[in-house]
Amino acid sequence: MASEVQFETLVDIYKRSVGRYASRELFGEKKNGTWSWMTYGQFAQMTDDLRGGLSQLGVGPADKVAIISNNRAEWAIGAYATYTLGAAYVPMYEAQLEKDWEYILKDCGAKVLFVPDEKFSAKIEKIRPNLPKLEHVVRIAGDASDKDTMAALRKRGAETPAPIVEPKAEDLGGLIYTSGTTGNPKGVQLSHSNMAKNVTSMHELFPMAAEDRSLSFLPWAHSFGQVVELHGLFSMGASMGIAEAVDKIVDNLSEVQPTLLFAVPRIFNRIYDGLQKRMAGEAGWKRALFFKGLALAKQKREGTLGGLGGLQLNLIDKVVFAKVRARFGGRLKYAFSGSAALNKDVAEFIDNLGIMVYEGYGLTETSPIFTANYPGNRKIGSVGKAVPGTRVEIDHSNNPTDDPKQGEIICHGHNVMMGYFNLPEENSKVFTDTKGLRTGDLGYVDSDGYLFITGRVKEQYKLENGKYVAPAPLEEALKLSPFIANVMVHGANKPFNIAVIVPDMDALKAWAKEKGIATDPIPDLFNHSDTQALFRKEINDQLKEIKGYERPQKFVLVHEDFTTANDMLSQTLKLKRRNVVAKYNGDIEAIYTDAAKDSKNKD
Repeated sequence: MASEVQFETLVDIYKRSVGRYASRELFGEKKNGTWSWMTYGQFAQMTDDLRGGLSQLGVGPADKVAIISNNRAEWAIGAYATYTLGAAYVPMYEAQLEKDWEYILKDCGAKVLFVPDEKFSAKIEKIRPNLPKLEHVVRIAGDASDKDTMAALRKRGAETPAPIVEPKAEDLGGLIYTSGTTGNPKGVQLSHSNMAKNVTSMHELFPMAAEDRSLSFLPWAHSFGQVVELHGLFSMGASMGIAEAVDKIVDNLSEVQPTLLFAVPRIFNRIYDGLQKRMAGEAGWKRALFFKGLALAKQKREGTLGGLGGLQLNLIDKVVFAKVRARFGGRLKYAFSGSAALNKDVAEFIDNLGIMVYEGYGLTETSPIFTANYPGNRKIGSVGKAVPGTRVEIDHSNNPTDDPKQGEIICHGHNVMMGYFNLPEENSKVFTDTKGLRTGDLGYVDSDGYLFITGRVKEQYKLENGKYVAPAPLEEALKLSPFIANVMVHGANKPFNIAVIVPDMDALKAWAKEKGIATDPIPDLFNHSDTQALFRKEINDQLKEIKGYERPQKFVLVHEDFTTANDMLSQTLKLKRRNVVAKYNGDIEAIYTDAAKDSKNKD
């Protein structure tokens, strides 16, 4: 059934929401220890004022307005002020490298740039000579009496209002630069229609309402956080509490009491890992009750739970699971996972706690939702069915695996991007003759129409024995170990797989203390025979269901985590494999050299 609302542009969403929900709360931010909330009406006034200010700076249709900022109310105010002038919004991350800011600003030709404060404006001034089209740098911090602040610009706009410009559906709404794992960022051109129709699909599939609330911590600079959470919830009259920081998420959840959680697998893995560790430290009867409840919840989901089991589950839910949910605010109904495939065990675990998990799939290039699980159509382990207006195609000719049902996933529909900005060669690589988008992901569609992701085309590799390996699912499984914080599986053209493992140092040190093993110096701890045996066991336990040749036979423990700061992860937390290999190449090659010597000696 089609949605009652049909959005063609982001301006349609803006006008409907601020007109219908003026008195409702929109954004909550914690300041000086207290949460304060901005209403839709207040947001509209500030956006309208800023639109007038930007117009005074000469911003109009087809111009680019950029921003470097974490999530905050001003981020959204800047976005909708830009859209309602017919201009395009170009977001960047605060944690991004300066060379990336320079490349993006120069590539898109931004006329205006919003930055958080003087520290960031000083950084921009250093590269300003290389940005001839950048006319204005505006600080978000500061009041109306300061020069070049957002408050001052709003004051100008209030004095000289600018009417709303009605963009066409096919007009450019935003440029989102994919951080990528190699090379320069690529500017993904998303039209108003791309994003607005994705929001329309949300109205059709998901039972959200103005009473719903999320804790926002996914960056709006990324398409999942921006379109699904910001634009999606804004269109429904819902509210968003903006998390203080990643390490404050759990505290903020209990304070904001969200009904919805939008997250990536990394967050769900942390929840899973944290609860597993917590249960390991509980009394035996508490631990037994917890896992008994999980088993009963699984039976309920599978339709095999009897009457007595139902009574037991209700009791355990009240005594145990309700306390767990209380840590997340006590009102959480739905959890939405995207950006990468969620481990099935983790999805079932969260679901069994009484928090309904809906996993979806998409790329920035697909605006982003392409497929989704939704009420009445959910299969854990899959990423759901194609959303209305889209179609899945599996290109079996591009299938570097031994499984004939797999192939490259191709997306067709209203959500397919306009193309990469200034990169015609890249466009020719990703678009099919029928304007389908090659996603670069491998997968298959089952008989019920559910899509399953099995890996990345480019990440697939062959071992020396000719067997294909998809490393990402192995890595996600290994990260469920309480002793593994991060990991990369490697083995292209090698005799076997190895794993570069970043241990969870808190868990490892606690284990070592119990064993009477010294935790300092770290290299001695890593090389201790008991530590080596521990990680061999963890690899075997976490990967017991996979084929033997896929399981890493050797590993190296490294102390430095994979982060965006050391360029091991992209801004969307995707592993930059070649960077990890480059850093630890000596250790990796030593493993294979030693294995070859051992094999030769045995011969």
